Order: sequence, then C-alpha cells, then structure tokens
Amino acid sequence: MFFNSFSFTVFLPIVFILYWFVFNKNKTTQNVVLIVASYYFYSCWDWRFLFLLVFSTLLDYFSALMMETSMTDKKRKFWLWLTIGINLGFLGVFKYYDFFAQSFADLLHGFGVQTNPFLLKLILPVGISFYTFHGLSYVIDIYYKRITAERNFIDYSLFVSYFPLLVAGPIERATHLLPQVKIKRYFNFEKAKEGVYQIIWGLVKKVVIADSCATYANAVFDNYESMNSFSLLLGAVYFAFQIYGDFSGYSDIALGTSKLFGIDLLKNFNYPYFSRDIAEFWRRWHISLSSWFRDYLYIPLGGSQGGMWMKIRNTFIIFLVSGFWHGANWTFIVWGFLNAIYFLPLLLQNKNRSNLDDIEMGWDINSIKTVFNILGTFVLTTVAWIFFRAKSISEALGYIQKMVTDFHFDLQYLSNQRYNFELLLLVIVFVFVEWFNRSKIEPLSGKASWVKLTLAIMAILALGVYSDYKEFIYFQF
Repeated sequence: MFFNSFSFTVFLPIVFILYWFVFNKNKTTQNVVLIVASYYFYSCWDWRFLFLLVFSTLLDYFSALMMETSMTDKKRKFWLWLTIGINLGFLGVFKYYDFFAQSFADLLHGFGVQTNPFLLKLILPVGISFYTFHGLSYVIDIYYKRITAERNFIDYSLFVSYFPLLVAGPIERATHLLPQVKIKRYFNFEKAKEGVYQIIWGLVKKVVIADSCATYANAVFDNYESMNSFSLLLGAVYFAFQIYGDFSGYSDIALGTSKLFGIDLLKNFNYPYFSRDIAEFWRRWHISLSSWFRDYLYIPLGGSQGGMWMKIRNTFIIFLVSGFWHGANWTFIVWGFLNAIYFLPLLLQNKNRSNLDDIEMGWDINSIKTVFNILGTFVLTTVAWIFFRAKSISEALGYIQKMVTDFHFDLQYLSNQRYNFELLLLVIVFVFVEWFNRSKIEPLSGKASWVKLTLAIMAILALGVYSDYKEFIYFQF
C-alpha cells in the first residue's frame, strides 16, 4: 500500500475515524487501533513477513527487560549483543548474504577458481532496515541506562510498528516517540491542518516532481551509451531531484499523517539542496539516519575526541557503513566513500561545522559566495548520485566519462519526450518555491494557503494520471 495509492486514500480516513471517534476512550484503545492498522498496512506488502516484525518486537522488548533486571554488567552485555546479533543476523541474511556470496565467488574467479555460489534469492522484507534500527537504538539506550525499559507491550509495539514510519522512516528514538504513545491524545485541529498541508506538499514532491523526473532519469540511465553530454548531465540532475522529491516527499507524508493522529515524528529533511558544503548537506539529508550513525557508531568509536587520524578513520567508517546500509551493491559503498572524500577537506580544516546558521541573502559579496557554495555542493552531490543510481561501478564510470567527454549539447533527449520543456520549468519553479519557503515546514501554509493548496492538488491530479513511476525508492532499502 503506497502513500500515493487509492487504497491509502481509503485506508487513512477509516483509521482516522476509528481512532478519534470510535475507539478514543483512552490511550490503550487508541494505540491498539494504530497497531492493528499498522499490521494491516504492513501485511499489504507481504503478510508472510509479519512474523519478522513481530519477532523483532518481542526480541527487543524482552531483551530490554532482561538487561534492566540483570544484576551484573556481564549479563547486561550478553543480552545486548544477543539482541544486536540476532537483529543484524536477520538483516544480513535477507539483505546481504547473496551479495557477499557472489562477491566472494567473483573474487575467486579473478584468481582462476570457478565456483557456483549458493544464493538464497530471498525477497527483501520491506522496511526491515528501518524497524531494525528502531529496535537497536532502543536496546542500546537501555544498555547505557539513558532510558528505562518499557513494560507496556502495547506501547512498545506501537513504537516499533507505527505505520507512517514503518517502511521508510524516519528512524525514531524511544526518547522521542514512546512518551507520546504513553499518553492519551486529544484532537487538535491546527495540528491536523498542518498535517494535511504537509501531506499535500509531500505528494507534490512525489507525484509532480519525483515521478516526472523519473521518466527522464530512468530512460537516460538505461540508455546512457547513446546519450550526449547534455542529456547525461540532465539525467543526473533529474535523478537528484527524483530521489529528493521521492524520499523527502515520503517523509513529509509520514510526518503529516502522524500529525493527524496527534503524534510528532522526527524531522527527516531540511531543504538539503540549499547546503553550503557537504557537511551541512548531511545535517539536512535523511537526518534521522545521519544522527543515528552519529550517536550509535561515530561517538562510540571515539567521535572527534581523538587525534586527526582517528577522526578521519571514524568519518570513513560512518560513510562506508551508511552506503552499505542503503543496499547490497558496490555502487552504494563507492557512493559512501565518495561522500567521505568530499567531507575530508572540511574535516582537515576543521570547517565541518562552519555552516550551522540559517542562510541569509542580500546584495553583497557574501551572498554571491553562498550561491556558488550551494551550486558547488549540489554538483558534488549529483555526481555521487550517479553511483547511487547506476547498476554497477563500471556503468557509473562509463556514464561520467561520456558526460564529460562527449561535448555535444543539443536537445537530443528532450526533443522526443512529452512535456519536456515544461519539466525543466517545473523543476526550476519547484526550486524557487522551496527557496522562498525554506524557513517553513512546507510552502503551502501561510498567506493565500487555500489558493496554494488548490494549485497543489490540481498539479497532483493532472500529473498523477501520466505518472509512469509509482513506488518509493527507499522502500528497497
């Protein structure tokens, strides 16, 4: 069940009515409604994988209790590593086993040894990377006594399985979400209205921007050998907007949907393409994952407390693991490595936290510098996205080589596609809309909100009919 599907437009109002007007006696009945809705939502993908979600919930719930009641650090550590091992074991089997088996076979083949690796060819359970990290953050926080173990199984189950964030985040923390599900929620019209605006803007990003750009980006990447420099450049830019509109659009819909039920989720995107350097980009892109790796991997490794070599080591570990988290392909690892290379000069010059303030623009030399920094960061990010999108490293390198050596800049590709110039204009308008509303949660609220909301809905309906691409990219992770 996709957020941009007809079935979800039926599902959401039913859950909303049951939640607020039928089973609203207390927080337990409210939570049960959301748990049942969440399990149904997940089963629409593949009901056979519900057992993984339930098992992960039970494992983390009981492990946390055992850690909290253990009398010795040795027992606490045992339960921690047992939970981490089983969770990562399931993730490894479903997501990474075939990758490692095939990579090892390819390595042996390079030395002249022929093998036929045994591959599982398992379907990747949707959302497994996200709800696994939900649970891991919880048990790690219990181990370090940052929070106490949750004894109400209904409340904890909702924390893990809450349907707005279940399949593609944001990756929530128990410290943020659990206190909200442990109290009765009361309907707040202003929050619900804010949620509707955020849902609509998320659909604009997904249906109007991401799906439209996907039509071109997919065709360019699938036929890059016959494309000229201009077409390849345009294809890379379109994919940059596709993945941004797709993933941040999902996050907006998730956050907006949750507000309808009186629950706030962690902000996951903060206009990342307006970043002035790559460090700022990673503070604005997939914020919940970046902060997760910072708190549960980077800092335990020593963070920035050691010498420069330790900082460099930890930075590369974080980016490589982040790349590998996204998928079992060497392209994701190269993508992570490339971002670490981008980050390195800032780290060496101790400038990785130099752009923490809001962007202020005027008619001066500093504003011109800011514009060039933003454009430069976008270019670097777009080049890295080529590896993220390509099917193999050789394909990515071939794409980049042809893009910078062909030197033909005619409208080879745009000339034979529908609404070609309109899409260019659409992307430009989208950038300006976000730029002038970058201090807001979404651009639709404020002055003339009903006019903006009407135009947004009209655009969704108009372009949604012609959309060739429905799925959300991050569902595969």
